[in-house]
Amino acid sequence: MNESTEQRAARWVIVVTGAEPFDQHVIDDIPNDAEVIAADSGLDHALAVGLTPSTVVGDFDSISEAGRRWADANATMISHPVDKDATDTELALALAADLNPDHLVLVSGGGDRLDHIFAAIGALTSSVLVSVPVLEARWGSERIRVLHGPGRATIPTTVGATVSVLALAGPATGVGLTGTKWTLDHDELRPLAGRGVSNVATDDTVTVTVTTGVLAVFHSCGAAAS
Repeated sequence: MNESTEQRAARWVIVVTGAEPFDQHVIDDIPNDAEVIAADSGLDHALAVGLTPSTVVGDFDSISEAGRRWADANATMISHPVDKDATDTELALALAADLNPDHLVLVSGGGDRLDHIFAAIGALTSSVLVSVPVLEARWGSERIRVLHGPGRATIPTTVGATVSVLALAGPATGVGLTGTKWTLDHDELRPLAGRGVSNVATDDTVTVTVTTGVLAVFHSCGAAAS
């Protein structure tokens, strides 16, 4: 497919979820030409920080009336029934994956519903996202880089910052971690086990590798990761 086609034009794709609003600084490094997809009331949070979604997807049970009027006039609305198997976030991430982005970011202000948090982070383990080169979430003040094995990432951070790695959706094997106080070398992490939690960065970058499984790396904000 030619690089100029619409499908390949979306280098960055941002998916904004509902739950809580987020601060402007969370998206300061996101390019102005990023494609933005909102999941239901994520539209209201996106508009509040100056993002302009081109597509809004969901069952529209939590979007504001003002947001709905804006979407009717300015965006493509893809409606799903309330009684459905997938969450609005999963539906939005699937649309984002169809754009073949180089960098996909899930953005949320957080929230107090643990089931929603687990489901949203779990959505990043979907097989439709395996081929996304850079896959991350910005959840409140946290940044989470997600690696589908086999994968490798160099993540900017600051010396002394907390870095945690967690296996998602089953065990992660061949886990490597350098640039931290405690390193890993071809280790195996059980899903959601605490062994990789609360490490400390000893360099301004950390390098993470994984052979099989899905790994989440929680880290402080830095420059763009690779």
